[in-house]
Order: sequence, then structure tokens, then C-alpha cells
Amino acid sequence: MAYFEWADDLVIDQGLIDQDHRHLIELVNTLHTATSQGCGQEVVGRLLQALTAYTQEHFQREEQVMACVHFPHLAGHQQLHRQFMADLAALQSRYEMGSIATAAQLSSLLRDWLSLHIRRSDRKLREYLLPRSKWARTDIDQAACLSATAALGGNE
Repeated sequence: MAYFEWADDLVIDQGLIDQDHRHLIELVNTLHTATSQGCGQEVVGRLLQALTAYTQEHFQREEQVMACVHFPHLAGHQQLHRQFMADLAALQSRYEMGSIATAAQLSSLLRDWLSLHIRRSDRKLREYLLPRSKWARTDIDQAACLSATAALGGNE
């Protein structure tokens, strides 16, 4: 059994955002395994760097989709992302000065934050886009959002 398992209530779009979330979960699981097995600081450090980089890329993609569809909670969501990236950088710095135990704590924090963030904050995007009639709103430029619709697994 994996440390952090994908569940149906984590589904947001059955597309790009879910793919990103699944990859982040894999990275958290890999980090947890490495720390549980007492891997060296170099290995864990590389995993933390990869996780940080991918998280930043994911946040950018997610925010682009939200901007495209005029998601009303975008500003607040961006603030959550900025705060998390600052927290992640601070924890990574502590890890670099400390022990594997810090990384183990970090994998737990990442699992818990990601799980709650998807189930609460990201879920609002899913609720905003459902029913699909939201795409018919006149304030949404459908041509500009066509790629976002495809990324969200929708069919125009």
C-alpha cells in the first residue's frame, strides 16, 4: 500500500490537472520511501528539488487554466500557492541543514497539504465548471478557452 493513494474524491478534471496531481503524489510517495529506507541526504535532496520544481510548474499550469475560464477564486488560490511554495522552500532549507527526520516530516506535510488542497481549494474549480453549461457563459471567450477545455477533459 502506498503512503499516499489516489482516490476518487481527488478527481478535478480527468485531464491535465489530475495528471499533475497524480505525478505529485508519486513524488511524495518516492520521497517517503527514500526517507523511510534511510537513503542519503543527496538522494532525498534531489527528490525534494524535483518535487519543488514540479509543484511550481503545476501551480503555473493550474493558474493558467483558472485565468482562462475566469475562475472567481483565482487570486485567493494564487496566494495559497505562493504561501505553500514559501513554506516548502523553508522546509527544504531546514532539511539541508538537518537530518533525514526532517525529510520524513516533510513528506507527511506534503501529503497532508496536497490532499487537503485538492479536496478543498482545487475542488472549487471543478464545482465552478460543472455543469458544463458554465462554458456557455457570455463572459468566457470560448475560443481562448478551447485548449483549457481540452486540458480539463471536456468536449467542445
